[in-house]
Amino acid sequence: MPTSRTARPTVPPSVWLTAGRHTGASALDVLRRTLPRLEGGGGIDAFLEVPDDVPGAGHETRHDTPDRVFQARVRVAGAVTVRARLSVGPAEGDGQRWILVAEAERPWDHTWPSPAGMFWPLDDPDPGWNHDAATGLRLGEINPLPEDDKAVRRLLRDCARSADGNGWNIHVVVHEAMTTDDRGRLPLAHWLPSGLRHRVVEHRAAPHQLRVVNWALRDSGAEVPRGGAVVLPGGPVPDGYDAGEFSVRAVFLDGTRPAELVDAVSRFAALPRPLPDGAEAALTALREDWRLLTLEEELARERRLVAMYADALEAMTKSRDLYREAAESAHEALAAYRESAAASGPRALPPGGTPAPSPVRQLTRTLERLKFGPRAARRPSADEEERGAPPATDRQSAASGP
Repeated sequence: MPTSRTARPTVPPSVWLTAGRHTGASALDVLRRTLPRLEGGGGIDAFLEVPDDVPGAGHETRHDTPDRVFQARVRVAGAVTVRARLSVGPAEGDGQRWILVAEAERPWDHTWPSPAGMFWPLDDPDPGWNHDAATGLRLGEINPLPEDDKAVRRLLRDCARSADGNGWNIHVVVHEAMTTDDRGRLPLAHWLPSGLRHRVVEHRAAPHQLRVVNWALRDSGAEVPRGGAVVLPGGPVPDGYDAGEFSVRAVFLDGTRPAELVDAVSRFAALPRPLPDGAEAALTALREDWRLLTLEEELARERRLVAMYADALEAMTKSRDLYREAAESAHEALAAYRESAAASGPRALPPGGTPAPSPVRQLTRTLERLKFGPRAARRPSADEEERGAPPATDRQSAASGP
């Protein structure tokens, strides 16, 4: 069974997140049309497109082009406020990558409406926004596996270990025991709670693909029963994941609610999952760069700013007083030193008017005697030269006589 190799933080219980890719027309144009309609129809309480000149507007950057950021707020379950942030990256190839992070005032309930509906048009029959960011497959719809065996193995291996950022969404593999009719073409998302419908990628395996599917999943420890389904671990693997507990032996694709599979997906979504790559920065931006404030929130923010400025002013005042006291003490000490020096007067000269040798010169003489010894020849000192005295060696010779 795969184990988690990282110690990254987990998704907070109050947070809902997903990432995708918008294809087709400009994502920004779609959002600018949809958000006013949602606000006017009561789908959201308010929204904001964060201007480029606001700090934090381009929190994530790719190719030196900042993402466009949209914020929206809504109340669910009567009085629970949900704040959501959608960042849309620059066009790359045939689409634009987007990241959506929402946070509620209390732990998230998957029966609440999907935060995707706070920005994207959920009623669009052919939406361009609901593509999985890594695989390009549709969120909330049936995605048949490729016919090529190599493509199947490559796709499922990546989804099982969440390569290239697949950890944002939940991947489920469903095997058709036999070819289904129209009743069996109903996607799993139809039966899921609202909060999970746009976070699930459903892979549908044809009857003859069971062997290649399980061959591709063997390294992850997951296995699809014939006519059953399994929730893939993704990556990093969440604590508490066991492939057997998230495997369903039989899924009846006859239009009835697949209760066991819905339960398995719901339990997997409740696991403490590690934050995928890029999610921590997006969550930090949601919390720290929030601009869509109510009047009460603006007043509270201004009060906090006033209190912060008052504390800073008080600290500056204390620092100024301490500096002033230190300066006054230094001036007093300098004045006392000057008075003491003036009271002592000039030093008396020795008899004869010859100034006394300085302590430095006396120390130099002592060091010379220690270095050369009493009998070593030395040059006359400056005092001796001034007085015309012979060197010490000459005096010794004169004393000893011829």
